[in-house]
Amino acid sequence: MDSSRNSIARTAVDEHSEEDVYIKDEQTRGELGHRMAEDEAQAPTGPRKFQHAFWDAEVAHLRKIYFKILGMTVALLVVAMWLFFSIYWGSLGETAEHVPKLKAYVINRDGSNGEGLLGQAIVAAFEANSRGEGVAAKQHLTWTVVDSSYLPSNEDVAHAVVEEEVWAAVVVNSDATSLLTSARSSGNSSYDPRTALTFYYNQGRNEIAANSFIVPFTTALLQSTLSAFNAKTNAQYFASLTSGADEATRQQALAVIAQAPQTVSQPFNYQAVNLRPYTKTASQAVLLVGQIYIIILSFIITMTHDFARGIISPFLRFTSYARMRLLVPLVIYIPVSFSYAMVNLPFKITFDAKYTYAGGFFLFWVFVYLGMAAMGLATEAMITLLTPRFIAYFLIALIITNVSVASVPIVLQPSFYRYGYGFPVFNLSEAVRTIIFNTKNRLGLNAGVLLAWVALSMITVPLFTWLMRRKDEQAEKQKNAEKKIVV
Repeated sequence: MDSSRNSIARTAVDEHSEEDVYIKDEQTRGELGHRMAEDEAQAPTGPRKFQHAFWDAEVAHLRKIYFKILGMTVALLVVAMWLFFSIYWGSLGETAEHVPKLKAYVINRDGSNGEGLLGQAIVAAFEANSRGEGVAAKQHLTWTVVDSSYLPSNEDVAHAVVEEEVWAAVVVNSDATSLLTSARSSGNSSYDPRTALTFYYNQGRNEIAANSFIVPFTTALLQSTLSAFNAKTNAQYFASLTSGADEATRQQALAVIAQAPQTVSQPFNYQAVNLRPYTKTASQAVLLVGQIYIIILSFIITMTHDFARGIISPFLRFTSYARMRLLVPLVIYIPVSFSYAMVNLPFKITFDAKYTYAGGFFLFWVFVYLGMAAMGLATEAMITLLTPRFIAYFLIALIITNVSVASVPIVLQPSFYRYGYGFPVFNLSEAVRTIIFNTKNRLGLNAGVLLAWVALSMITVPLFTWLMRRKDEQAEKQKNAEKKIVV
């Protein structure tokens, strides 16, 4: 036992002796630039510290190395820009070309069998719009006329929009035409033209799609259609009064119009119902920009851990080292992700949209943790192969490929971007929307994708660690063999 301890002690002493010799050698060699110059045999004598200008001949060899490093960095950045920035630009560049991929419903309840004049006019206008008639190329949604029996009530229509069966729906409400006729004949002053049609949409699903395409295109179509139809129905109404009606009837009609002027000023109108409003501007922080912050935070942890584990890793067995690389980051992510979640509390993010406020907050924290683990362990794996010198380029790729599919709906992007359905930021963003806007619940699928990324890193981190450890062990054996030959 003692002999083994003495052996260990001698080994430690030998190692420290080697370190002392190395330090002395380094001190006699001078600074880093001199060492590099000696390695490349470019200068027989080294430059003196603090004694030279940048263009002095004595530092020419160091200047060459300096420019070489900068030149390689610029070249790599240019390549990275063309590879990855084009992905982000491409995700936004053709969104308007894909607007017809946004599906929507038209439901006609006007009359017992949809024979009401307003219903027929709306259906005809929306079908024509869906074919691209009267609008710029591809600047329209795709409208499908749905039988009212498929969605018997407006609550069913709203449910279909919230559950993302379609992006929007326009309903011609029950007996809209006959209600106007009745209001005109009776002088119903309580008649509300907006009860004729209802336009449902879901802004919380994606505010860019809603604000840029769904709402403006649909309201423009409704306004133009209703404006033409209102003018037509008014002309027909007044024509019926002037031809074939006696004076008493005309006077009575004028009195009725005075009682209910809205029946002729704007006979039909619509009401827009935003089923899931984008309630807080601060929500943008957690839906997109905050996702980038999560990647950056996890990357900082990866860099710090890479430096810290280098102190102890040479003395650990592989199994212990691999466990440390996996478990330590997962533990660190707990307080960091919780702090990230807590930052949102003063800004009144609506964590109570679907669950209780406390329940929504803690569920949000869980998903932030899963997102941080998914992306953080990915950088933990790749730093093994790329080393700290090149890991920043992987960080650029990780951020851009994730963010590119999280800002606008994937359906509005070229088919290449369908990869986003399996990427962390898209699923984290979708989960956050469910929690703070009460959109369609896919939390199980979102968590599954994030856990799949974590599981993949559980394989790649030990695998890459084993490959590098094997390389280091072979180098160590070769070094020891060379020492024996010298002795």
